Amino acid sequence: MAGQDLKALADRAATEIAAAADEAALEASRVRYLGRKEGALSEATKKLASLPPPERPAYGAAVNDAKIRIEKALEAREAALRDAALARELGQEREDLSLPPRRVRLGRLHPISQTMREVSRIFATLGFETVEGPEIEWDYYNFEALNIPPGHPAREKWQTLWISNPLGDDPSRPILGRTHTSPMQVRIMEERRPPIRVVIPGRCYRYEATDAIRESIFFQYEGLAIDEKLTMADLKGTLYAFARQVFGSDRKIRFRVDYFPFTEPSAEIAFDCFACEGKDPNCHVCGGDGWIEAAGCGMVHPDVLRRVGYDPTRYQGFAFGGGIERIAMLKTGAPDIRLFYQNDIRYLEQF
Repeated sequence: MAGQDLKALADRAATEIAAAADEAALEASRVRYLGRKEGALSEATKKLASLPPPERPAYGAAVNDAKIRIEKALEAREAALRDAALARELGQEREDLSLPPRRVRLGRLHPISQTMREVSRIFATLGFETVEGPEIEWDYYNFEALNIPPGHPAREKWQTLWISNPLGDDPSRPILGRTHTSPMQVRIMEERRPPIRVVIPGRCYRYEATDAIRESIFFQYEGLAIDEKLTMADLKGTLYAFARQVFGSDRKIRFRVDYFPFTEPSAEIAFDCFACEGKDPNCHVCGGDGWIEAAGCGMVHPDVLRRVGYDPTRYQGFAFGGGIERIAMLKTGAPDIRLFYQNDIRYLEQF
């Protein structure tokens, strides 16, 4: 078969391939011309060995040219058949544009996020700036700077999650998941001079079992005010104003003496139980006490002020901190704190 014959073969194949009506006809054409055993080009290639050596290069080139033309024709026709099939499929699935569109569901803030924003908004009306701090904290800020040195029995109150030190496990600088937002008291006072009024919401970590009112990962808010001539009366007035804006005047508030190493004197604020109103001795929320602890507070300890270079004879301050989830439970009537974190949309979407 001469070069002209191979060109004629390629022309004939291209015409036949272009006329293939479906994939089966296209495959039959491919086998007829490029099949290994009986394909026309395979037969032509076998004759290469019988040709005189001077004629072989030109003949081999003609065979390759014919093969390339046929392969390109096959690819083009295959793409055309595929596009035609897709067009038919799309034509059969035409949408009825007269139907109303599907409603787009918009996401909403989680109840905990809503509560944090509400806390920040209320304290802003009282002159407090919202700031944030690190969740992974040095032992110094979490404990030592707050009058809780190593070996202090108060450390047992916070079931601490310790973390390997990325700076080479330096035992003199241990780090941890902060157990409360109080470390930001010291950080703020190190960076600023009085007057100071800040509120710090954020996530905290403790190694403890969960129940209806406790989680191992939870949110707190911390408040700090430093100025001249601040007193316990200013602290009580601030927290009563906050409680009235959050819960209204109907919620009962209990204010009683407590102990925290970094405040002196210290106090605890509790609200009457929303689940049983103090009538159920087996209440799973208040434990039958009738009150739910909501915040701890007190006047900043003079030693904490001295540590950051403040003169406690000139400056006084108060601090307070409480659980965001506790407020969310009181506002929504949630019977169990774990409902906020089980990701059940049926429960969360009502808020």
